[in-house]
Amino acid sequence: MASRDHILLQIFVLLALATTALSLSPYYYANVCPEALPTIKRVVEAAVYKERRMGASLLRLHFHDCFVNGCDASILLDPTPTIDSEKNANPNQNSARGFEVIDQIKAEVDKICGRPVVSCADILAVAARDSVVALGGPSWQVLLGRRDSTTASRTQANIDIPAPFMDLPALINNFKNQGLEEKDLVALSGGHTIGFARCINFRGRIYNATNIDPAFAQQRQATCPRTGGDNSLGPLDPTPAHFDTAYFNDLVKQRGLLISDQALFNGGSTDELVKTYGLNPEAFWQDFSESIIKMGNIKPLTGNQGQIRVNCRVVNQ
Repeated sequence: MASRDHILLQIFVLLALATTALSLSPYYYANVCPEALPTIKRVVEAAVYKERRMGASLLRLHFHDCFVNGCDASILLDPTPTIDSEKNANPNQNSARGFEVIDQIKAEVDKICGRPVVSCADILAVAARDSVVALGGPSWQVLLGRRDSTTASRTQANIDIPAPFMDLPALINNFKNQGLEEKDLVALSGGHTIGFARCINFRGRIYNATNIDPAFAQQRQATCPRTGGDNSLGPLDPTPAHFDTAYFNDLVKQRGLLISDQALFNGGSTDELVKTYGLNPEAFWQDFSESIIKMGNIKPLTGNQGQIRVNCRVVNQ
C-alpha cells in the first residue's frame, strides 16, 4: 500500500509540474518582444564583467524568490505600509544584492519592447541563467510567462529559505516542501560553486566544527574573527568566480564553508551524489540545469494572475 501511495504521489507531482510547464514557454516573448532576452543577456554580461561576484548574487535572487510563495518576484518589492518586504527577512537583510542590476534590466527591456511586457519574475529567471553562463557554467532553456506578485512575506521568507546552519534532514525536508528531491538539493547547492558568504554565517563552523579540515578552518579564521567582522566575506569554494565542480571536491575534503554545505557530505544519503558531481562535471551541469528549471516552475503566477510590474520594486498603482 505504501509503495502504491508513493507511486500515486509521484504521478500527482509530475502532473502538477507538467501543468505548470504547459503554462510557461521558452518562446513566450518571441513575438511580443524578440529583443527581450538578448537585452537581458547584454546587461547581465556587463554587470558580471564589472563585478564577477554579481553573477552569484543574481543567481541567489532567483533562488530566494522561488522558495517564498513561488517564482513571482516578491523578493524585489521594497517595504511599504502594506508590503512586509522580504528584503528585510533574515536570509536577505544585508545580504541579498543585485537589485540595481534588475532595475537596469527592467528599464532597458521595457525601452526596447516599447512597454512593460516582460515580468520581473521572468527577468530574475533569465538573469540567473545568463549569470551562470557568464561565469563559465551551463546554459538551459528558461521557461517564461510568469507574472509578478502584488504581495510579499517577510515571515514566509524567514521560514522557507534554507538556513546556512541546517543539517541534512532539515535541508531535505525544506526542499521537499517545495516539491524538490534530494538530487535537486545537491545539484542546486552546487550554485555555491560561485560567490561568497558572510562571516556571521560560517563563524560557528570554522571555530567549533569537528568535521572540518583544520588547515581550511585556520585559513578562514584569518578573515573571520571570533567576534566582530560579521560582514567579512569568505569564498564558498576556491574558485568563486567560476562555475565548476570545486565546491563538491571541497566537500569531500571537509572544506565546506557553511554547515549546510558540509551536511551534504557527512556520512549521509547524499554523499555519493556529491562525489559523482565532483568527478563528473557533465553530470553536475545536466542535473543543475534540470533542477533549476524545476525550481523555476514553483507556483508561478500566469494568465490573469498577478501583474506585470512597471517598477520591479513596487506594486502597480
